[in-house]
Amino acid sequence: MRASDRAYEALREDIVEWRLLPGQVLGEVEQSERFGISRTPIREALSRLTADGLAEAHRGRGVVVSQVSLDDVRALFELREALDCRAARLAARRRDPAEFQRLATELEACVDRLHGPSTDDRSAYYELVERMDRAVDDATANPYLTAAQRSLRLHLARVRKLSRTNPSRLALAAAEHAQIARAIAEGSEELAEAATRVHLANSLHAVLTTPVREWVQPAPPLDAAG
Repeated sequence: MRASDRAYEALREDIVEWRLLPGQVLGEVEQSERFGISRTPIREALSRLTADGLAEAHRGRGVVVSQVSLDDVRALFELREALDCRAARLAARRRDPAEFQRLATELEACVDRLHGPSTDDRSAYYELVERMDRAVDDATANPYLTAAQRSLRLHLARVRKLSRTNPSRLALAAAEHAQIARAIAEGSEELAEAATRVHLANSLHAVLTTPVREWVQPAPPLDAAG
């Protein structure tokens, strides 16, 4: 793996996992020392993060982790509703029933475990959601829809992690994902879409009311003192 790719992937994960918080400076010197590489690949990595929308140039501070405003969250979910509901219908039409039955069973098994304090159970749940996303992508058999989803999910993964401190919401989300998977397995386009809409409405409400929403603030003006 190229040095710039390694730095990009590590920094992207740190941002999505909230180990790097909005507004935090991504200094070239500090990051080159962290990864033991020159500043050129770090500059390439930061450029990619900026193109992704995960970082932004801030006059007087260099490149910083991008802010996530409440308006951003609402806009993401507006797009997510359009894409996810269409994907759910297409997946129900073209799916492999056995695959989605298995996913539904695994998601249902997560529900009780997510009420506990184990971070391993939460990590397993997020991995399972990613598997379901890939299964839906494969079932839709629409590369253009998949490409649009890929970009959106990068930002949604960051927002989704705001619910990690709310075990009750995670357990409910697992149950909602299981309902979507069951509907897709049964080939019910209407039920798959309806279950997706319910999940998205609940997810948006959870993010907007999460106790850590102080992390989600309007971005300061670029000329603000840093």
